[in-house]
Amino acid sequence: MTTIAQHYTQQLVQEIQQTPIEYLPILLRIVQSYRETVTLKTAEDSFRQGWKETLSGETYPIDTLWDDIDTK
Repeated sequence: MTTIAQHYTQQLVQEIQQTPIEYLPILLRIVQSYRETVTLKTAEDSFRQGWKETLSGETYPIDTLWDDIDTK
């Protein structure tokens, strides 16, 4: 582990140790949710998700995909 990673790990551990025990499950879920949203899916996972959305009808007409994008 790099020095920078160790520094952040140490800070996180200190914050966790100062958190009341009854809030630890919520804190854990927050950290897990954050990691899941910032971590890129593999190409295979991304394709599977897109295919699942396509099969379930979660699609949009291509001519409407850029309607809300401001091109200025």
